[in-house]
Amino acid sequence: MAVGSSNDFDLVVLGAGTGGYTAAFRAAQLGLRVALVDQDKIGGVCLHRGCIPTKALLESADMLSKARHLKDYGVKVDGEPGVDYAQMAVRRDQVVKRMWTGLKSLINKNKVEWVDGRGRLEGPGRIRVSQPGEDGKAGGGGDRLLQGTDVILATGSRVKSLPGLDPDGERILTSDDILRLDSPPESIVIVGAGAVGVEFASFFQDIGTKVTLLEYLPALVPAEDKDVSAAIERSFTRRGVKVITNARFDTKAVTRDKSGVCVDVSQEGGKSEEIRAQVMLVAAGRAANVEDIGLESTKVEVDKGVIKVNGRMRTKEPHVYAIGDVIGGLWLAHTAGHEGIIAAHTIAGDKDVPEMDYTQQPRATYCRPEIASIGLTEQQCAERGMPVKIGKVPFQAIAKAVIGGEYEGFAKVIGNSETGDTLGVHIVGPHATDLISEASVAFELEATPWEIGAATHPHPTLAEVLGEAAMAVDGRSINF
Repeated sequence: MAVGSSNDFDLVVLGAGTGGYTAAFRAAQLGLRVALVDQDKIGGVCLHRGCIPTKALLESADMLSKARHLKDYGVKVDGEPGVDYAQMAVRRDQVVKRMWTGLKSLINKNKVEWVDGRGRLEGPGRIRVSQPGEDGKAGGGGDRLLQGTDVILATGSRVKSLPGLDPDGERILTSDDILRLDSPPESIVIVGAGAVGVEFASFFQDIGTKVTLLEYLPALVPAEDKDVSAAIERSFTRRGVKVITNARFDTKAVTRDKSGVCVDVSQEGGKSEEIRAQVMLVAAGRAANVEDIGLESTKVEVDKGVIKVNGRMRTKEPHVYAIGDVIGGLWLAHTAGHEGIIAAHTIAGDKDVPEMDYTQQPRATYCRPEIASIGLTEQQCAERGMPVKIGKVPFQAIAKAVIGGEYEGFAKVIGNSETGDTLGVHIVGPHATDLISEASVAFELEATPWEIGAATHPHPTLAEVLGEAAMAVDGRSINF
């Protein structure tokens, strides 16, 4: 790295999703001359086809759920609240546009050069960009060759399906297709109960769609703590979602016609059940975009469909880094941003850049009730032979939750019974995705459960649930 070198740029970032633009902005703040390349809008999948539009719809569904209980709060309204899906979609798009407009302004603010087009490596420090023409058609504007001392690959990911199950955009849908619907389906079968699956199951159930949720593994949100998985399954079942775990079906036997889809599902060894729905959503994860970006012109290694990097995001090719979904990891936007910051500081020559630690990355799922976690689950602690002590406090014990009328769920803190370290924090309930930030800071500062509990939590607030759970690790919760 050398600012003002003979190369065109000190850093070229290929891909302008959350990871890419975060890396570009931070590198520019550190004094590097940066080019940010993308054929799409800045913000990537998260802003335009993922996190943000989905959460905007979930907010509408949550508002509808609250409106159905207004009389409990002494609020009178005429008639029953209903669904205006078209307006939900309008608001969704307004949120996306507002955030995108703000992001665009940050390109100039941070003095980053935006290069519109599809970029491809031609060796470690060369990226050829096929630019669109005035009519917007790809390649119509000719090629531009960028030289960079360092390169960050942030090409993201795309939705994937299951073998033998081909989405058609009409009956068998991906999460991208769902966001293009003009009206909600009357019924939906969702394949996969990870974050994407449970979020859409929650949304559609709230707006009146009949939902069936299929999960191959024994639990919903299988990457989460077992108590969280159990709580979500109870909640969904109580709300009317048909949940089938250990679900088995032949993807090639799924039929579709003008009326919808039909699938025969069994529970591992049990009798099959015919399930019909207007549409099927395949929420089977994502695939990294490693194809056709010129990796063969470098020493970059790909393993199991993702680019291999070390703890500071370096690939096997000197001066080529990779971040975000293209390297796998947690497949989360905020994690990609953190990886981008690590890469930018490493490229800028900072001496004490910490290596990426995925156990310190918070996870967030925006179904109702919300899920958030950081660190190890109880089952992971058991697998590693770690001695644990656990504090678990329900939201029912928290006044602010009762006041708000949402007190389903709990906070769970896992401590090491020998060292006193905090091993994991798991929250399911109202605003869990906001509350987990305190735990993230605690992990960064290596705070013990006792230190988390010793910090004063304002009363009445939802944050008290984490303080109480932390104190409960040693059996000293005050309000539970």
